[in-house]
Amino acid sequence: MIKAVLIDDEPLARSIVLEYLDNYKEIEVAAECNDGFEGAKAIMQYQPDLIFLDIQMPKLNGFEMLELLDHQPTVIFTTAFDEYAIKAFEKHAIDYLLKPISQARFDQAMAKFLDQQRLKSQTQQEQTKKMLADLSPQQNLERIVVKTGSKIKVVPVNSIFCIEADDDYVRLHTKEGVFLKNRTMAFFEKELDPNIFIRIHRSYIVRIDSITRLEPFEKDSHIAILTNQMRVNVSKSGYARLKQVLDI
Repeated sequence: MIKAVLIDDEPLARSIVLEYLDNYKEIEVAAECNDGFEGAKAIMQYQPDLIFLDIQMPKLNGFEMLELLDHQPTVIFTTAFDEYAIKAFEKHAIDYLLKPISQARFDQAMAKFLDQQRLKSQTQQEQTKKMLADLSPQQNLERIVVKTGSKIKVVPVNSIFCIEADDDYVRLHTKEGVFLKNRTMAFFEKELDPNIFIRIHRSYIVRIDSITRLEPFEKDSHIAILTNQMRVNVSKSGYARLKQVLDI
């Protein structure tokens, strides 16, 4: 039996998908969810093979929810996104369904999914990760979703003092504490507003206005003292960038 989870804040949209799934006896709907928080919990609990996922939802959108998953099921988007976004999804998602969804279009998407299930020709987890990387936000990040144990927390970017490299993760040093995120330093360097954050070392990105002073440290390096009392290494190239930004 193939397990599926429906994640959409519109009850009517979920009911249409349920109706169409009646024709697929091999599919069992394990859960219906109203938002990304419920969706992430259901996926962790039921480990579905397939999810029908809306993008624009309250609390947590579809992209943010997918970031929380360690093992990602196959995704069929059910979305009201415009034509240009849909063309982007088409490259990597198994399929998309533009609302209002027709039976014929739904069947076409299911045929793709069932073919892939039978052939086992592609790794859907890697495919979805590639899609997320390609569809990273065009605007600067405003919030970051993290997991703390079994809880989900939304961290506002404006609360971050410093981002520190930690193997395959980064540490977000914030006003509320320190949080781990499974992302690279290169990702944050690209997505954060360069007028607000600056990379001063291969292991550190800092909020510019959190720097209270700079102190010399060993040869060709410095230490930045932040408003939260952190002492952060500044490389030679990082110091050059800071001098330009701070006009010193």
